[in-house]
Amino acid sequence: MTHMQSDFKEDAATPSAGEKIEPTDIPISEKPGGLFSRLTSSLLQMGLGESLLGISTNVFSVVAIVIVVWLAQSFYRQALHLPGNGTQAAGPAATAVVDVASLPPLEDPATVGILREAQLHTNIPSRPRKDIEKYTVVQGDTVSGIAEKYGLQPETVFAANFAVLQDDPHNLLPGQELQILPSDGVYWEWLGGISFGAWADYFQVKPEDIINYPANHLDPKAFGDPANANIPTGTWLFIPGGKYTFHQPGAIPLGITRTNPASAQVGGAGSCPAISGGAVGIGTFVFPTDRHYLSGFDYTPKTNHLGIDLAGNLGDNVYASDGGVVVYAGPNSYGYGNMIMIDHGTGFQTLYAHLSQIFVGCGYNVSQGQTIGAVGSTGHASGPHLHFEVRTASVVINPWDVLPGREAAP
Repeated sequence: MTHMQSDFKEDAATPSAGEKIEPTDIPISEKPGGLFSRLTSSLLQMGLGESLLGISTNVFSVVAIVIVVWLAQSFYRQALHLPGNGTQAAGPAATAVVDVASLPPLEDPATVGILREAQLHTNIPSRPRKDIEKYTVVQGDTVSGIAEKYGLQPETVFAANFAVLQDDPHNLLPGQELQILPSDGVYWEWLGGISFGAWADYFQVKPEDIINYPANHLDPKAFGDPANANIPTGTWLFIPGGKYTFHQPGAIPLGITRTNPASAQVGGAGSCPAISGGAVGIGTFVFPTDRHYLSGFDYTPKTNHLGIDLAGNLGDNVYASDGGVVVYAGPNSYGYGNMIMIDHGTGFQTLYAHLSQIFVGCGYNVSQGQTIGAVGSTGHASGPHLHFEVRTASVVINPWDVLPGREAAP
């Protein structure tokens, strides 16, 4: 106990118990944060504490941003100096040349990304058509189906293709080429004989509608008054919105008022009064019988045989070679026997002689291919056949010149 006390030495500077130590007794330099604390206390006493806090926060934010930018620049400079990341001093970057032959074949679908199945049908935006198109009939086609394909009414298909279909849907056959109109209407040949305005009126349209339509390729300035437009005869015209009348026996397929009333060029008991209106043909001719070869005399003007004798059995059908109006229907005393004549309104008349039966009468409007009578041997005939003639206003022409062809007799 005595030894322990002898080892303990009191420091003369150590205050004794109960002695009070004043803060001023310690030098300011020895107090931790002394100056900063005194400044802070002074600012707080002046009411500037919140301002000091905001300034400190802003200073810290600026310093942090500067440090981040400096670190990013340092990282970027180090990346540029890595092997393989060298840069060119100037000029554009060199273009890499790839040898296509060195590329591996793309056999694995995984190496070519997403594969898309080829689309066999392309959806083409629907646009209004302005011109007449051609369509070739294929197996399985119908008139209504073709019309629906082009957004047309079925009668429009008939109205544009009378020479092919003759208003009969059963006449539609594979391989036929049809006219497809750009919109509903009629496609018909202008044959003159009346004013253009009256012709347009028949189809219930205005002549301007026809002349101004782009598909007709007409210059409105070239024709003057549309109602009396001097359009060349034989011009096929699209009649937009035109009303079409189906060709039925006794109905008017294309009514006109003839400038010169139609009269038969051959007189006789069956001659009809002059007809001022009626149907007009399409300007082409078909065989009036099912057999397309001779069974008697050919066309021989030197012997006054002005037609051809087509083969036929008694009672076989006789057809109108073109549409028109009947101007003769009955017996004839000049060797023709029972006879029919049709005025086609195109400058032609056709004559059908030696008939056993007549199925039409004066003023009947007939269409091309319509049955008008039956083969016979009336008049000056040695056996059943059809004597067929084609006449103009001034001459009788050779029927072979207008028929589609002839066959050799079996």
